Amino acid sequence: MADVITSSRPFEPGTTGWSAANFADPRFAHEWDEGRYEIVEGVLTKMPPPVYFGNKRLLKLIEIISRHLEDSGQAGSFAPDVDVILQESRIVRADAVFLTPEDERRHCEANAALGIDEELGRLRVPPTLIIESISKGHELHDRRTKRQWYAEGWIPNYWILDVYQRTLECLVLDGAVYRVDQSGSAATSVRPRLFPGLEVKLTDVWD
Repeated sequence: MADVITSSRPFEPGTTGWSAANFADPRFAHEWDEGRYEIVEGVLTKMPPPVYFGNKRLLKLIEIISRHLEDSGQAGSFAPDVDVILQESRIVRADAVFLTPEDERRHCEANAALGIDEELGRLRVPPTLIIESISKGHELHDRRTKRQWYAEGWIPNYWILDVYQRTLECLVLDGAVYRVDQSGSAATSVRPRLFPGLEVKLTDVWD
């Protein structure tokens, strides 16, 4: 990857012209890692920090799925708060991603091809699943903008957890758009086809 020196530019939300290439500048990478940012069509954007109950319930959902995977012998791992490079000028901070072993292999290969340490590189391949927990004031970003971006980025599964409305919507990519695979609210259960045999009782998520 060619070096891109940006240290003379102000690292300020709202400034334009940013891209994944800027990670080659150590000062940019340091500033980025110190905060919580996204690059929205080249514009540096500050994202709100996760709130306690939103994070708590997202982690409960992940625990339920991870326990099911372990019990059923299904492979794959979750990671929270991950930078995903969808396009050069479109970089999101996903609340959680799920990668299969094949996803991890492709991730390592993609970064190795750019001379980037696989342990340090941002995610450059579509993960099998992204989960976003709705943030107050950013509902449209998660429900509309990211839904479109993830479809365009060929993310096969996108789940939207709304801890305020107490809903979980499991979307699956169908051609170029998402359709609802499973959805539930309050005390109902969902059985997403992504994880065979999994039943998520939503009361276990909200508690």
